[in-house]
Amino acid sequence: MGQKVHPYGFRLGIIYGWQSNWFAERGLARTLHEDLRIRDHIKKKVYHAGVSRIVIERRADKMSVNIHTARPGILIGKRGAEVEALRKEISSLTKNEVFINIREIRKAEIDAQLIAENVALQLERRVAFRRAVKKAVTSTMKFGAQGIKIRVKGRLGGAEMSRTAQYREGRVPLHTLRARIDFGLAEAKTTYGVIGVQVWVFTGYVPDAQMRQRLSAPGEQAAE
Repeated sequence: MGQKVHPYGFRLGIIYGWQSNWFAERGLARTLHEDLRIRDHIKKKVYHAGVSRIVIERRADKMSVNIHTARPGILIGKRGAEVEALRKEISSLTKNEVFINIREIRKAEIDAQLIAENVALQLERRVAFRRAVKKAVTSTMKFGAQGIKIRVKGRLGGAEMSRTAQYREGRVPLHTLRARIDFGLAEAKTTYGVIGVQVWVFTGYVPDAQMRQRLSAPGEQAAE
């Protein structure tokens, strides 16, 4: 059996921080499911805005929702109308006072989640999987990534039996803790069935001095 570890969870607290930052003495399950509902709602509501990740922070009765997106203009809307409507919808899902912060992703071409969603969207539009994957690999390497690996699983090209295809370029050191590995997962819902798309992107190493500083202070929040 394969022993596979999520690249984000493997580095959690070492070079990556948590995506839910709060403490609960009681009602942990309720609060956790509330976070999941909020993430699902935002993802479905503004999927077209290229949302990569959502970091939730709670302090007392206040909640900050940090949305990392490639298209902040679409998310904010005219004079902030869209983001205000989204804030009211999130407020209906929780008792806390909600604040929304928009974080722009400057290089969407090297964000693993956005690459996976882009490939999945092309597969749904019946673009040949080899063409979609190779285009994503070329674009990512051109924008400064040191390595990328894309794996697609399912009934590729409408085949009778599902199979796996993998494309890789550059280096993707999954066992190295100080390597910045970004991971993304998306599903393409085609007429033949669901095709899974997994993406790993290697963007470089955390400097040794910075790594030593983080390991010497494990209680501090690791950088995103």
